Amino acid sequence: MYKRWYDKDPAVSLAISLLRNASIENQYKYAEFIVQKAQENGVILESNPLAGAFNYLFRRWYDNDEKLAEAFEYLQKSSVEHQKEIALELIHIIQDS
Repeated sequence: MYKRWYDKDPAVSLAISLLRNASIENQYKYAEFIVQKAQENGVILESNPLAGAFNYLFRRWYDNDEKLAEAFEYLQKSSVEHQKEIALELIHIIQDS
């Protein structure tokens, strides 16, 4: 059993690892890419009127940044096929940077 949702697919896991090790500027650039690709694939996040109203204990490294947390939510809500597609494209972008 996988501890993290993105470890189910090796490509997605690698993309997340590469993103995590990137500079914060590049992390934002990659986060924007994830959001754009997920939206192109029809992913829509439900708005939560209480979002940000409560402080809670952050458990994941990407929860500490709103842009990264949003990108990961988009990626997680994508279909498994689209997650892999986005991850493979992201890996290529990161390697070319």
